[in-house]
Amino acid sequence: MRNWCGLVDFSSTDRVEPASLAEVQQAVARSPRIRAIGTAHCFNDLADTTGTHLSVARLPVDLEIDDVRSEARFSAGIRFGELARLLDAQGWSVHNLASLGHISVAGAVATGTHGSGDRNQNLSAAVRWMQLVTAGGDVLEIDRDDPRLAAMVVSLGSLGIVTRIGLAIEPAYQVRQYVFDGISHTAVLESFDEIFGSAYSVSFFTTWGSDLTGQVWMKRREGQDAAWTLDTWMGGRLCQVKQHPLPGHDPVHCTEQLGIAGPSHDRLPHFKLDFTPSSGDERQTEYLVPREQAVAALASLQGIAPRIAPLLHVSEIRTMASDDLWLSGAYGRDTVGIHFTWVKDPAALTLLPELDDLFEPFGGRAHWGKLHATPAAAYGRRYPRLVDFMAMRSEMDERGKFGNSHLAWMESSAG
Repeated sequence: MRNWCGLVDFSSTDRVEPASLAEVQQAVARSPRIRAIGTAHCFNDLADTTGTHLSVARLPVDLEIDDVRSEARFSAGIRFGELARLLDAQGWSVHNLASLGHISVAGAVATGTHGSGDRNQNLSAAVRWMQLVTAGGDVLEIDRDDPRLAAMVVSLGSLGIVTRIGLAIEPAYQVRQYVFDGISHTAVLESFDEIFGSAYSVSFFTTWGSDLTGQVWMKRREGQDAAWTLDTWMGGRLCQVKQHPLPGHDPVHCTEQLGIAGPSHDRLPHFKLDFTPSSGDERQTEYLVPREQAVAALASLQGIAPRIAPLLHVSEIRTMASDDLWLSGAYGRDTVGIHFTWVKDPAALTLLPELDDLFEPFGGRAHWGKLHATPAAAYGRRYPRLVDFMAMRSEMDERGKFGNSHLAWMESSAG
């Protein structure tokens, strides 16, 4: 079994897909080493184990909506896009979605995965309740009234098998998506706040090519963002035909654009749920930097753009609001994600140490589920609550049942 991009051959000796909570408990209790596996959209070996891989995808979805608390509870193995469709059918939405609706809720939450928007926290910050099976096979339920929830949401799968999740939800809303082409890096650096504050969700796509221009994808929420009327903006032009983030690619599988209103789950992701993009021919890296350092970090990247561009499909820049989740990339600070989708070329991996060195002085935190070369000693500097988290992990999983070599590398930094 391999991960999404085929780069990691998993070391697990067994894979189980329980159909009930009791079966999850039994599998955990009898396994000396076990980790959850979702849609395998992790680009490194964070999800690996030398023991058993357990998928919760077969657990009944059992969607429960609490209208009073504005909360939905459901099986953690469901994909975000599928959940959003079920919620929409009952008049509800989640606050945000990632570029892909294909990833499992549990996997996205556990790694601090995010969408986009100055006012929007990452997907994990919407968690209000969790049910997980701990190392002894016991069931633990924890909600927002328990201070431990902030530590346990972004857990990297290291505290137990999450079986059900409760998310904050809100009334369903519609979004209009617009794309602008020919926007220069100079405009982005000089008008960063204006560009990324222009809509509910904003992404800047660039190939770091010699012209240093790109696309802005603007997702405007009905009832919050005013109607859009300009054909030119920030030196770019409003696209009159549908676009793909990668230049020259057919946009047929991208979500609707051209200002056509539609449900949030059909506009906030870049790709339609019924299509799985780029599986197997890409690698991904992302660094999360403090908002106030983003312009300086992007300016520094321009110095190595000639070496980035030949190894790149596309790069995406997005913003997110701060949160209080201990291992979140946006912990304690408004944050900007600087993402790289590499071509399937080993040469791209040789850039990773240089990128980590570049982002270090800007306080960059590598996305947990993507490729990076962060040295062990740096984790403690970049995550102020890492030592506290590892103490909790040692208490909950004394024998390291949910551990692996990736986590051991982190633990060496926490002492």
